[in-house]
Amino acid sequence: MTLFLASVRDAVEAETALRCGADIIDLKDPASGALGAVEPSIAREAVAAIAGRLPISMTIGDVPMVPDRIADAVLAAAACGADYVKIGVFPGGDAESCFERLAAVSRDIKLVIVVFADCLPALDVIELAAAMGATGVMLDTMKKGSGTLTDHMQWEALAGFVRRGRAAGLSVGLAGSLRAEHVRPLLALKPDVLGFRGALCRGSRSSELDEMACRSIRCVIPPSEPRPARQEPMVPIGVPAL
Repeated sequence: MTLFLASVRDAVEAETALRCGADIIDLKDPASGALGAVEPSIAREAVAAIAGRLPISMTIGDVPMVPDRIADAVLAAAACGADYVKIGVFPGGDAESCFERLAAVSRDIKLVIVVFADCLPALDVIELAAAMGATGVMLDTMKKGSGTLTDHMQWEALAGFVRRGRAAGLSVGLAGSLRAEHVRPLLALKPDVLGFRGALCRGSRSSELDEMACRSIRCVIPPSEPRPARQEPMVPIGVPAL
C-alpha cells in the first residue's frame, strides 16, 4: 500500500488535504526552501486542527548539517506535536556526525531522512539512516523548478533506492515536483509514500492548495484502509515522511 502525503503550510490547508483523502499531512513552508519549516505557532495550530485524525510529519527547514543545530531543530519540531520529523541531507557540513548525534533522539522521535536526487551526497544514507534508528528515508528534489524527481534519477536507480530502503527496514517515500502522470509508474516501484505539493496547488507550489487538484491525485493513488485516529499507519511512513 502506497500512502498519499500532502504538504501543507497551515491548518486551513491541512483541513483541505484531509477532506480530499490524504493519508499523511506534511507541514512545510514552500516559500522558505526545499524543506522550509513553518512557524511553531502555525504547526501547533495545524496539529490541534487535525486532532489525531491523520499522522502528521513536519520538516525542520533547510538547516545546515551541523549536529547541534540539526538536533535542536528536530526537538523543536517534535515539541509542536508532529508524529514524524523530516531532515534534509544538504550539501556541506558534517552529515555523518549529524546522524551520530541523532541516534539517541531517534529512540523517542520518528525521523525521516530526506535525500535530494539533484544533489546526492557521497554517503550511503540508507545504511546510515538504518544504523541510527530512523523510521524512513525519502527522495526529493532540492532545486524546485529544475525538473522532477524522474528527471534527475533513472527508473532503475529509483527502484534500487526503494528496494534497498525497504530491505534495511526503512519506509521509503518518493517526492520531488511529482505530477499525476508520475503516479502510476511510481506505484509500480512500491514505495510506502508518494509526496506532493506543487501538483496540489492552483499555481506555483507556494500558492494555495486547490481541492480539485488534491482530489485528482487521490483518485490515482489507491486509498489505504480506514484506521482509527492516532493509530500507526499500515506501512511506516517515510513524509512527508513523508
